[in-house]
Amino acid sequence: MATLSLTGMLRRSLVHRRARSVSALVAMTVSAGVATALLTLYADLDAKLHKEFRSFGANIVITAAANAPLRADAFDRVQQAAGPDARAAEFAYAVATTDTGTPVVVAGTDFAAVRRLDSWWQVDAWPDPAVANAALLGQRAAQFVGNEHAVALTYAGRAVTLQGAGRIKTGGDEDSRIYMPLAAFTVWTGLEPSVIELQVPGGAKRVEATMAKLREEMPDVQVQPVRQLVEGESKIVDRTHALMYGAVLLIALTVAVSVLATLSASVLERRRDFALMKALGGSQGQLMGMFLLEALVLALAGVAAGFIVGSAAAWAISEGNFHTATLPHLSVLPLVLLLNVTIAALAALLPVRVLRGLQPAALLKGE
Repeated sequence: MATLSLTGMLRRSLVHRRARSVSALVAMTVSAGVATALLTLYADLDAKLHKEFRSFGANIVITAAANAPLRADAFDRVQQAAGPDARAAEFAYAVATTDTGTPVVVAGTDFAAVRRLDSWWQVDAWPDPAVANAALLGQRAAQFVGNEHAVALTYAGRAVTLQGAGRIKTGGDEDSRIYMPLAAFTVWTGLEPSVIELQVPGGAKRVEATMAKLREEMPDVQVQPVRQLVEGESKIVDRTHALMYGAVLLIALTVAVSVLATLSASVLERRRDFALMKALGGSQGQLMGMFLLEALVLALAGVAAGFIVGSAAAWAISEGNFHTATLPHLSVLPLVLLLNVTIAALAALLPVRVLRGLQPAALLKGE
């Protein structure tokens, strides 16, 4: 009989007091949904942010000693030390003279490697790899040549004519340079690469570890980080983590207050029901168990609905911001369940104290 009474009161509370039940369910669903979305995004956050930072180019620069080129095997050694997922490009520089008599910096490089490394460059047309004398003109450097389609340059008394393929605009030093294939540059100037730009994924710790390895294996070169990228990536990742934790905590507190208000109102509305159960022999433990069961049912229903909504939200956010889908992670479900159950339990503490203080005789007499 007691079991039937508890079940009946639970059903009555959830069905006949629909407005309050729906209000609490919505709050629990919001909590579970936000937690699911943030935890799902968090699972892939580091990888996605590091991938985004890869588009900003090199975070390590390796430079030869003054007035000396890099060793012939320097590029291969850098690639081996940095790992297969690192991107690198080597550069050789010379100051040449255009056909208008203006000095200009000319850089020899591998266009395919630069295109992978510096995808953030604004280039209207990349040179055709099959064209040996193709050139990429910086936005400002293009103003110093007489004919962009036949760029005449002179270095140390040796002349070369390049075929301008496109323009580059970065807002930096690249705008004042002319880029050409490294092989043709070396034949023309006799200069070998003196700089290697390297992009190492994985955050500040891996960058520092790679730099230490390079300095140990190649003591004759200078290894310097691009601090704006390394420090900026670390700060953004850390702040994003803190923001996500803060958002989950704020939502949890807000939901706890909402559920507390709903459960408290529910207790006040059903004081006579609880008093009658006490008068008929219902124990304090049964009353509190029924009330906590109600909160638990709402929490579980909120988790079920919130996990679906949160997973869909995480997919949409990831697709919209990172252009890659984030699939649902069942591994976050226990954490979301723990969060919702904790919220429900904490929100039920005050109403449970009210239940313990009910005086059946006084309430049933209308006092």
